Amino acid sequence: MAAADVQAPPAEPAPAVPDYLASPNAVFNDEGVKWRYGKAPDYSKTRKVWEEGKKMNHAAGSLPQLVENLVKNWEVEASFKPRLQDWRTIDHENYSFAINGGPPQSAEHMLKVGTYNAIIAPNEYYSPENSDFASSHKTFKRMMPTFAWEVTEVYSGPPKVAFKWRHWGVMKNDYVGFNDKGEKIVAKAHGGPIEIYGVTVATVDDKVRLQTVDTWFDPLEMFRQIAPGGIVNKTKPNGVPEASTTEQPEEVAAESTKSEDTVSSSTDTKGADQTTADPTDVPAAHFANDGIKIAEQHNKEGAKVTAPEDIIPKHISNSTGEPADAFVPHQGADTEKSAVESTQTDPSPAQTLVDAAASHGAAADIEHPESNFHDSHEEQPQADTGAAQEVPAAAETNDSSSNDNKHLPTPSIYASPVNGDPAHRLALGASGDFPDESRSIRDAVDEHLEGPATDVHPHPKDMEESVRPRAGEAVAVEAGSEETRVTHEEMSGFAGGECPFLMNRE
Repeated sequence: MAAADVQAPPAEPAPAVPDYLASPNAVFNDEGVKWRYGKAPDYSKTRKVWEEGKKMNHAAGSLPQLVENLVKNWEVEASFKPRLQDWRTIDHENYSFAINGGPPQSAEHMLKVGTYNAIIAPNEYYSPENSDFASSHKTFKRMMPTFAWEVTEVYSGPPKVAFKWRHWGVMKNDYVGFNDKGEKIVAKAHGGPIEIYGVTVATVDDKVRLQTVDTWFDPLEMFRQIAPGGIVNKTKPNGVPEASTTEQPEEVAAESTKSEDTVSSSTDTKGADQTTADPTDVPAAHFANDGIKIAEQHNKEGAKVTAPEDIIPKHISNSTGEPADAFVPHQGADTEKSAVESTQTDPSPAQTLVDAAASHGAAADIEHPESNFHDSHEEQPQADTGAAQEVPAAAETNDSSSNDNKHLPTPSIYASPVNGDPAHRLALGASGDFPDESRSIRDAVDEHLEGPATDVHPHPKDMEESVRPRAGEAVAVEAGSEETRVTHEEMSGFAGGECPFLMNRE
């Protein structure tokens, strides 16, 4: 009888799930934080494109969904919160970020150079060393207004989470960037899809905040899709382009000539005389514009701040009826699917939290963890964010002074053409026969970015007019030319209509 009177102890309550795991839009509503452009960014279109174009439909509370939400909130913070103490998705004492086995970089480095420059290694199409924070955003956002992201597979759970991801968008306008030689590269828009995959391994703490983040992907795959025809001109020392030797299938060439109509004359009428000028007489471009300074400028007292939604209506989610970047726990999830159960016998606190999310799905309690930024981080030594930290691993290995040991030579990226399948890529762009969720989700920014290249890229185009590249082909403009210098000046600054309508959204 005594045994029957003994009652089992009450079960431990399930831990609350951090909001940045429950919703991809959790950090948009953070209070008391500083945003890069004075207001939270507008991701409603990107979230809508993600909702309609994703290949996976993760169950509510499942590990893949939690990981996807965590990374999406981290990306918002890394791109638009210029104060580290406002970042809630990382463990500040232990955070680092590395690409393709390169040296780990700090959060301060990403704040300074921007997310694009932090993840792309120097190559013949783009180089972080010759692109600042502002120009990097214009390079990719002008070309591809929406670049949605999803987790496709998760291979292991916390504390070390390994997962595969997919990034996709459409090349709506020309690509303009600066490469590892300092040259201006222009790739004519082909209107086709851009899609890349990668793998990330991240360690997390007990609150499932990011600690070490190691990502592997092939950045050149994106440029193969941007310019499948490759760079079609070579420049002599005096800047005069040689004749192009690139050929295209007749049916592709017929379609791609449509893009030529968007090229118009530059306001500079010097023409051929300009291209033969001594490059040493041209002032060097200024590459000092960094993300921290931009944020300070837009957050000055009295600065005029206009939220994107004040002019451009937010895009509404089909599944929730709310703005697509509103805080909606487990947005777009199918709660009828069963969640993955943990098999650990002695789970870590992070795994216990993940299990609670899996067990309760959309009904899980939600908490709002604060940043664990410590007082010792309030004043960061500037030396850690300087040029020395920005030198990529590939550049370090080329320093002959430190090559006492004999190493195998690193293959040059110029050893073979970096190009893709032009016939297939351009045929897709010409026919439109591929999924493009953004076609039905348009606003004033899209109308602008899908307009003539002369309007979207207001800088000289002398080399384009000389070589006449077709859709999917790229041209290089000499690093020391006036055209390259003027282009970088335009891309490194902000016109009144560009922020927040271009810069302050994904």
